[in-house]
Amino acid sequence: MTSEQSETAGSTGSIEPPLRELPISTAESGFYDGFSTHVAIPAKIIVSILIVWAIVFPTHASETLALANETIIREFAGWYVFLVAFLVVVSLLLAMVPQSGTLRLGAPGERPEFSRFSWFSMLFGAGIGIGMLTYSTGEPLAHFQSNPDTIRGLVEPASIAAVPSAYEYTFLHWGLGAWATYALVGLGVGYVAYRRSLPLTIRSSLAPLFGLRMSGSAGHIVDIVAVVATILGVAVTMGLGVEQFVAGLYRLGFGEWLLNRNGTSSTAAIVVALLLLVGASTLSALSGVGRGIKWLSNLNMGLSFLLLAVFLFFGAGLYGLELLFNGLWDYIVNLPQMTVTLWTSDGTAIGDALAQWQLDWSVFYWAWWIAFAPFVGMFIARISRGRTVREYVFGVILVPSLMCFIWMALAGGTAIQLELDGTAQGAILAAGISDQIYATITALTNPGMAYVLSGLVVILLMTYLITSADSAILIVNTINGAGEDEGGRQRHIIFWGAALALVVGSMLILGGIDAIRVTMIIGALPFSVVVLLMAISICKAITWDVIRKRQGVETHCPDILADAASKAG
Repeated sequence: MTSEQSETAGSTGSIEPPLRELPISTAESGFYDGFSTHVAIPAKIIVSILIVWAIVFPTHASETLALANETIIREFAGWYVFLVAFLVVVSLLLAMVPQSGTLRLGAPGERPEFSRFSWFSMLFGAGIGIGMLTYSTGEPLAHFQSNPDTIRGLVEPASIAAVPSAYEYTFLHWGLGAWATYALVGLGVGYVAYRRSLPLTIRSSLAPLFGLRMSGSAGHIVDIVAVVATILGVAVTMGLGVEQFVAGLYRLGFGEWLLNRNGTSSTAAIVVALLLLVGASTLSALSGVGRGIKWLSNLNMGLSFLLLAVFLFFGAGLYGLELLFNGLWDYIVNLPQMTVTLWTSDGTAIGDALAQWQLDWSVFYWAWWIAFAPFVGMFIARISRGRTVREYVFGVILVPSLMCFIWMALAGGTAIQLELDGTAQGAILAAGISDQIYATITALTNPGMAYVLSGLVVILLMTYLITSADSAILIVNTINGAGEDEGGRQRHIIFWGAALALVVGSMLILGGIDAIRVTMIIGALPFSVVVLLMAISICKAITWDVIRKRQGVETHCPDILADAASKAG
């Protein structure tokens, strides 16, 4: 009996246990031993074609990407805006409803594999660390100069009156929308994997909706889309990190060869940075989640707190805390309106500017988070076994969101205050977004301290880059391996490490970070449909499990219960 059939039977009073087996065919020998060739080979072909296209036909690739971006991002802006709003509502409802919130990702009473500190460190480092370093100063400064309130003439750009609205929109992009998307994808996968013993893959999350059909071609397509979206989503983050890493090396005096005349990263710098970073991440991926990734994530968190302490005690600490609390209040009060507001071009200068601002910022972010979601969601699912739905959702959504807000308030607030009081004399605003955190540190401290702190940022960037890349490589192999993350994966880990480096490198050299953004937005569109289906599927799964519990029908796989009992014994 399929999941669909059993849950339909429930409406007649004869409810059955949920689907507890989702066979996925895998190779039994050879190079792809243990892998689903229906997923691994097509995914590799698609990514390889993209790399060859960008390298061999750069002009055609650039023109095609630009045209596709203009079409897709405009036509589907409303889709992205309302989808993310829906995901936020669904995630919070699942956590707050008592019957669903107390369900556990695992057997009853099962203890989590990782401590809360390691859990928070890993999900934060893999989910947002690199982008946070780039945008902690870059985004508040950008909205300080231009946001919907300044465009409509409500406040003066780059004035103290523009600061509150700058933080409203900064928090909008780095708050619940991002982390609810990650949380829902991870919940959809983790719930059926740790309660029903289904494979730890994206397709399994749709089994409550489509049943055994996810074993065949439909499931293969879902996992292929997830793999490609993961590579493209991580490529954006890696691209941002590489550019900021190179900017930091230049600040540290590693030579003029790092930058082109226009201030962008040189080809040689990109190649060297990728060889170093992706090489290290591949080695870390080979060591597995419990060793390399866990250790690096804990190091990330410690270094992050150290850098935050610098901004708190030596930067605009009090002003940053004021921005944090005021920004939080404004964000919470205005969240419903901001989340569902959709600006469209109406032929007027203000209307067109508002629509373009939303495309450049909000819609780009929603596409980024969705493209990043199969990787981050799968990774969070991998490290979240044993937690209740409520603990999982609130932990994944609220703690990282608050951490992002603190970063934006302290680092960005320091940059804004240095510009408002004239200390920076426009140097921070004039710097490129990858260089603004270094420009802030330079304006804040003496040359010696600036050198030390810039070095700290470079080290932190390096660890975040390695963590994100190795986590992504492991997740891609888990999807390709029909949910298995152990065993002989070395050759495939090396392939995906090289593929990720080539995607990032070719796109950066082709057209800078904009080329990677465009490619990612295109890749996010098909997975956005999968995310919507996942939201519906997890709601159906939890609803029927609540009904099963009331009727005394077991919702766990017997193997999971037996394993938990043996560990307890």
